[in-house]
Order: sequence, then C-alpha cells, then structure tokens
Amino acid sequence: MPSALPDGEPVPADGALPASALTGAADRPLGFYLHVPYCATRCGYCDFNTYTATELRGTGGVLASRDNYAGTLADEVRLARKVLGDDPREVRTVFVGGGTPTLLDAGDLVRMLDAVRDEFGLAPDAEITTEANPESVDPAYLATLREGGFNRISFGMQSAKQHVLKILDRTHTPGRPEACVAEARAAGFDHVNLDLIYGTPGESDDDWRASLDAALGAGPDHVSAYALIVEEGTRLARRIRRGEVPMTDDDVHADRYLIAEETLAAAGFDWYEVSNWATSDAGRCLHNELYWRGADWWGAGPGAHSHVGGVRWWNVKHPGAYAGALAAGKSPGAGREVLSDEDRRVERILLELRLREGVPLALLREAGLAAARRALAEGLLEEGPYEAGSAVLTLRGRLLADAVVRDLVD
Repeated sequence: MPSALPDGEPVPADGALPASALTGAADRPLGFYLHVPYCATRCGYCDFNTYTATELRGTGGVLASRDNYAGTLADEVRLARKVLGDDPREVRTVFVGGGTPTLLDAGDLVRMLDAVRDEFGLAPDAEITTEANPESVDPAYLATLREGGFNRISFGMQSAKQHVLKILDRTHTPGRPEACVAEARAAGFDHVNLDLIYGTPGESDDDWRASLDAALGAGPDHVSAYALIVEEGTRLARRIRRGEVPMTDDDVHADRYLIAEETLAAAGFDWYEVSNWATSDAGRCLHNELYWRGADWWGAGPGAHSHVGGVRWWNVKHPGAYAGALAAGKSPGAGREVLSDEDRRVERILLELRLREGVPLALLREAGLAAARRALAEGLLEEGPYEAGSAVLTLRGRLLADAVVRDLVD
C-alpha cells in the first residue's frame, strides 16, 4: 500500500456509498484488508504508509498509539457493517498487512479478526492471512494466531544473503524466515508464503539462486518474488542517486525472473500470477485474487484502499487523523472515485492479464485485438488459450507484461 494517495471526491461523513455500488452485492465475494501501520524500523526501499515510534512521537498522541490500535480498527469494521447494510455476504478472505502486523500482540490481531467475524461472519473455508516479520514471532505467538482463526501466514524473507539484507535495511538474520516456516507448520498453519525480492544492488545470480534454494528448503507452499522497485523519496533512492550503490537494470531483472521460474517450476511450483507461485490451487492467495479480479474488499486502517461495486476510496494516512475521525463517529475516508464502465474494463485488462487464466479477448477493442494478434505472432501470448478466446502470457510475455498490457488497453 504505497504512501501517496490519489485525488478524488470527498467521502461522506457517514461513509455512505452510492446505491449503485450495493446493487448485486450479495453475488460478489467480499474480503477485508486490515492495515497495521507500525514498523520497528523503516526499510530503505519501502514507501508504504508506515510509521516507526520515532516518527509518531508527538504527532498523534494517544490516538496514534499501537496499544489501542486493535480497538480503533474494530470501530472501522463496525462502520463497514453500517455502510454495507444488511448485505448477507460472509467474508471470504481477511488479510492483515502493514507495516509489521506482528509488532502488535497476537491477541490484538485476533481481536481485529474477531471484529470482522462478529459483524459479518466468516465463510466456513475463509482464508485468513497475516504478514509477519520473522524476528517478531515465536512459537507461542504463532500458536495464538492459529488458535484465533488465522490459517495462512506470509513471512518477509527477501533474501538469504546478509549483504543483500543490509542494502535493503532488513533487520532479520539469514535463516530465521526458514525457521519460521517450520514453527508455523508446527502451530498448524495450512498455508505459508515466503516473500522474496530480486534485483537488489550488489546481488549476484548466485545470491539469488541461494535465496530461492533456501526458501524452497523451508517447505512453503507459496512463494512471491518481486523485482526491486526503487521508489522516489526512499533512502535507497537517495543512496543510488549519490552513487553509493548501483542501480540494477531491466536485463538483470529479466535474468533473475527466469532463474526464479526455472527453480520454482522444478520444485513443483506453478505460476498463477506474474510474481506468485504455488504448489496447488489451494495454496494460491485468494485475497490477492479478489484484487486482481475486481471483487469487493474493505480496507480498514490508515491509508487503506477499498473497492465495492465500482466505487474506490482511501483513508486518511496518519494514524492520529485516522483514529480521530473514528472517535468523532466519522468515516476516515480521505477521498473516493466512482469508476466508469471504461475504467473497469481497462482495469480488468491491466490486472487479469497478469493471471495464469489470462484476460478474455472479448474485453479488447479493435486496436487491442490487433495488438493481441501481434503479441501472439511475437510469442508473447500462448496459442491454445488465444484460440479459445483468452490472452494468456507466455514466459517471454511475462517478462514484457507491462509493455503487452499497454498495447492491449488501446
């Protein structure tokens, strides 16, 4: 969740949605994203809406404290119940992200989940995920989460090499994420993900292979691998600008992606989104698939984004302002936009093309169809799915996904 918020029209004080957003809601999946904006330290590459204790000191008072954050977030869940009305939907997915959710007590994360369960109910097979910093959990913490209803956990591993972690300003030690996978399995977690980053300045191909091997050796059923994006305003961007560390080029990113695909496929992982691999359909992240398929989700927390029935909105960024709005009985929404049919068509192409199932060719207009034919001829789209009416990226197409999608959206 990047820190910059877009412009938009004001959100009503009560958070009410247009009637059009709730039309047919009962037929659409619903998920919740619960944002925890606290971090022990700020990673040099991160531009997410997160805050360390030092950054919050004196700027939010007691309202910004993480000690009472679970109760504050529960207030927004109750607001969601009022806004969505008598919608009979049970929640299909809950994803607790950050920041570092596991800086809160495990009981606080369970209380946040309980707020969703109490107000909406959870589907019998609901996917309940939290992100976790490897250094901020132990077996007792994980056991509390599992007993409280969490069944999926995502550990930020990034790399197995100490010098790479140092460039990223990651605080965990090599080997700890792998140990966490074993601890999560022992606690009874059904699904475990490891997040990796490739293309860090100073990382070699062998470093990347070592990280993949270490991740696979730990036994997760899901791996996410993302190319490092150097965001303006971050410490890493300043270091690169000063010439302290080199910038990684696109060719290196492509080489690392190919290494990831080869290594993960050999270990029984299949890609289902350009940056995500799982050992089975059950291992896929259902919550992220809500995003990628334009379903409904409510994002609770400072700076969190939501989408319901073609209306997208986002909360105020600062924890103090967020808590203050809810304490006053008002929506913490900072702005919103009502998506047009054309907006939603374009977003479907942008997001669904990244999925293994691809995007229906019927969504493309004349120029997009012509671009799809060119992409097929150039080996960027798979022939079989194309003949069946879908644009599905080949491996080479995945390397050039951004360029392909730009052509398909006219």
